[in-house]
Amino acid sequence: MPRGRTPEGEHTLTNAERQARYRARREADQPAPAVRYRRAVDRRSRSQRWNDLVAGLLALQAEYAAWYDVLPDSLRDTPTAAALQAIVDLDLDELVAIVPPRGYGRD
Repeated sequence: MPRGRTPEGEHTLTNAERQARYRARREADQPAPAVRYRRAVDRRSRSQRWNDLVAGLLALQAEYAAWYDVLPDSLRDTPTAAALQAIVDLDLDELVAIVPPRGYGRD
């Protein structure tokens, strides 16, 4: 009566060799796992985000004003200078004056 499969090589496999073959076969059959990265959750309230964005706009406007101030006179008539002047001329005081509504006691 046969006891099992006949060995494929010259000698029978040890348990460790058999386990290594099994793991290699299982690894070859499965595709590589897809790695997904999650964005960090922004836990600031809407009013905090609004205030941060308005502060960022004011900071950018100040940077563009400084850039416009150091432009040489030869570049004052270029499209870049016109765009910088338009940004500097924007009145952001209305945005600063806006206070967003509070939301259901969560703010």
